[in-house]
Amino acid sequence: MKTTIKLLTLGLALAGAASLSAVTASENWENHCASCHGEDGKAQTKQGKKLKIRDYTEAAVQAELKDDEMLKAILEGVKENGKERMKGFKDEFENPDQEAKDLVDFVRKLKV
Repeated sequence: MKTTIKLLTLGLALAGAASLSAVTASENWENHCASCHGEDGKAQTKQGKKLKIRDYTEAAVQAELKDDEMLKAILEGVKENGKERMKGFKDEFENPDQEAKDLVDFVRKLKV
């Protein structure tokens, strides 16, 4: 019984420590996305304008975005005519699938 309680306590402590170290979607956005997409998602940055990135705050743009396509772009990157338009972040995330899903949710909340 005491061993079970100790193991349970240790497991909860480790889970709590792991959740504290997880990077939030807003941190990932700031660290990986904002330089092109802008902090507000409007893409009014030097790179955003150069690459003609769409404004994620617009309802029409949001309607065109598909979650599975955004997930793939975040994890694998985006290429156009053989050129890389956006690098993938799969190898830069601690928990790639969850962090990519969190970023998709973040983008969805940018809609005005």
